[in-house]
Amino acid sequence: MKIILLEDIKKKGKKGDILNVKDGYGTYLVNESKAIVASTENLRNLDRSNERKKIKEEELIKECEGIKKKLEATKLEFKVKVGSGDKVFGSVSAKQIASVLKNKGYDIDKKSIIINSSLSSLGTHIVDIELHKKVVAKVKVSLVK
Repeated sequence: MKIILLEDIKKKGKKGDILNVKDGYGTYLVNESKAIVASTENLRNLDRSNERKKIKEEELIKECEGIKKKLEATKLEFKVKVGSGDKVFGSVSAKQIASVLKNKGYDIDKKSIIINSSLSSLGTHIVDIELHKKVVAKVKVSLVK
């Protein structure tokens, strides 16, 4: 029996996958509303749905590219307390960077900010911001006295 999955099923496939399964298991999945029979009409609907998803994904990537250009043009500056020998007390966190970006009009989650090395020394550092899994912006963060 040929079916189209309507949701992810562990060890079988992801939503939208087309599978050949035994008749009993296929009937079970259809009855549980976890799959539909792979008729020509359902396959056509799946193709249309995949095209719409692809178009939306491309639009999202283009939007993220525009945000990336704006982000890379900005430079974030943090005033930090320093001790003897210009040693910084503490470090700048992703949460602090996210709040500064929010004040500048960017709605970026702190989980998408990737700090490769600790921001605990004076100077300019590069921080990655993952806007999309295919779009990563590199932002300059400066620590000053």
